[in-house]
Amino acid sequence: MQQLAQEVSRHIFMADDLGEAVDLVGTIDPDLVVFDEVYTPDHVEAFLNRTDNTERPVSVVVVGDTGASDRFDAMGVYRCLEDSEQLKRIAHEILTKTDDPVGDASTSRYFWDPFAASIPVVGKSAAMGDELRMIKLVANSQCNPILIVGETGTGKELAARSVHQVRHPHEVFVAINCAALTAGLLESELFGHVKGAFTGADHDKAGLFELAGSGTIFLDEVSEMPQDLQAKLLRVLQEKTYRKVGGVEDLQCRGTIVASSNRNLKEELDAGRFRRDLYYRLSVCPIVLAPLRSSRRRDDILLLAEYFLRHSDICPPKQGKIRSLTRLASEALKRHDWPGNVRELRNVIDRAILLETTDKVGLSSIVIDPEAKEHHGQVGMFANETKDFSLSKAERELIARALNKTGWQKTQAASLLGITRTTLYAKVKQYNIEREGGPAVQTGAMAPDRDSQAVLG
Repeated sequence: MQQLAQEVSRHIFMADDLGEAVDLVGTIDPDLVVFDEVYTPDHVEAFLNRTDNTERPVSVVVVGDTGASDRFDAMGVYRCLEDSEQLKRIAHEILTKTDDPVGDASTSRYFWDPFAASIPVVGKSAAMGDELRMIKLVANSQCNPILIVGETGTGKELAARSVHQVRHPHEVFVAINCAALTAGLLESELFGHVKGAFTGADHDKAGLFELAGSGTIFLDEVSEMPQDLQAKLLRVLQEKTYRKVGGVEDLQCRGTIVASSNRNLKEELDAGRFRRDLYYRLSVCPIVLAPLRSSRRRDDILLLAEYFLRHSDICPPKQGKIRSLTRLASEALKRHDWPGNVRELRNVIDRAILLETTDKVGLSSIVIDPEAKEHHGQVGMFANETKDFSLSKAERELIARALNKTGWQKTQAASLLGITRTTLYAKVKQYNIEREGGPAVQTGAMAPDRDSQAVLG
C-alpha cells in the first residue's frame, strides 16, 4: 500500500496505529487518509469520530477487498482495489470537491449574506452579523451624518462603502484621510477654493463636498482634524451649506457625510482635542466595528485567512496553488491578538504566500513580526547576523543527528529525542530538515516505518 500511495501523492506520512493517525491529521491537515484492508469498519468509524472536529472533513479510502461495503458506504468512505489508477481517480474527485479555485469559492462560505459579498465584507461571526444589521439600519434611514468607529484595520472604509451601496448605489463615493494633510490643504480639499484665495490659487477648484454631489463623502480619521476646521465642519453638518476658501457664495451640501475614527472620541473630548458639539452632532447612531481579538469576532480569523489565501494577487505564479493552512499555522493565527486587525492579517497571509514553497502554508511561513531576527528557526531579514548560539539552531541540529543515527526511522528518532512522532514530523517540516542524499520531507520524501495506514498530504 505504501508504494500505491506514493504514486498518487506528493507528501506521505505513515502512522503506526489509529492514535498516531489521529495526531497526524491534526498536525498536517491531509487531503486523504488511506487504510489497508486489515482495518475493520469499527476501526475506521472510531477514527472518523475522533477527527470530527477538524477544520475540514477528513476523506478516507480503504484499499483492498474489505467485504463490508455497506458500512463503509454509510460512513462516506471511498473503497478501491489495489489499483493506482482507481486511487488517482478517487483523489482527483476529492480534490475537485474540496478545493474551489481562486475566485470561485461559494459566497455563503465567506460572507454573512449576498449584500456583504457585493462589497465585499468577509466574516460570519456574531459581531459581523450585528455590524451588517446596523449598517443596513442606518443606511436605510435619513441619518446624516453617520459615524463609524473602530480600531485601525477593522474595515471602516468598507463599512462606509457599504452604507453608500445601500443609500446611493448610483452616485459618487469620495474619501479623504483627515490625518494625511495640513490644515490649509485639508480645508481646500474639502471645500475647494476660488482663484486668488491664496498664493498659487491660479484657478477655481471644486472641493470634495462639491464632487460628492448627491453621493457620499467619507472623512476618515475625523478626530485628526484641527479644531478650527472642526468648527467649519460642524457648520456644514448643521446648515448643509459651505463656502469655498476665499469665496462668498453659499453652496449646498447634498450628499451623505460619513466620518470615522480609530480613537475613543470621548477620551478626545476630555483631552480637549475634539469639539464636544461636533461629537454629539456626529454620534447619532454610530456603527461600531469589533476588533479581531474580540471574543465575538475571533471566529472570523481563519475564514479571513482562507479568503486572503485564495484571493491574494501578491504572487501571480502561485495564485490558486497554495490551497490551505496546516493545523499548526492555523493555531498560530488564532493565538495572535491582531492589534492591526484585518489589515495586519492580510499582510501576514500575503507574506506567507511569498515564503511558502509547498501547497499548504506551514508554521514556518507565518511570520507575525517580520522585523524579528528569527522566526520559528527560520532566518528572516537579519540573515547576515551570526546565530551560532540560537536555541532553534541547536534543536535543528539535534533532530537531524537523531534522524541520521536511526537511518531516518521516525519512531526510533522520536524515542531518542523524548518527543512524540507527531511532534517530530512537525519539527522536520518547520526546520526543513533534509535527508542526506534526498529531498526534504516537506517537499515529498516518504517517512515509512511499517505498512499500516498512510496519511497523504
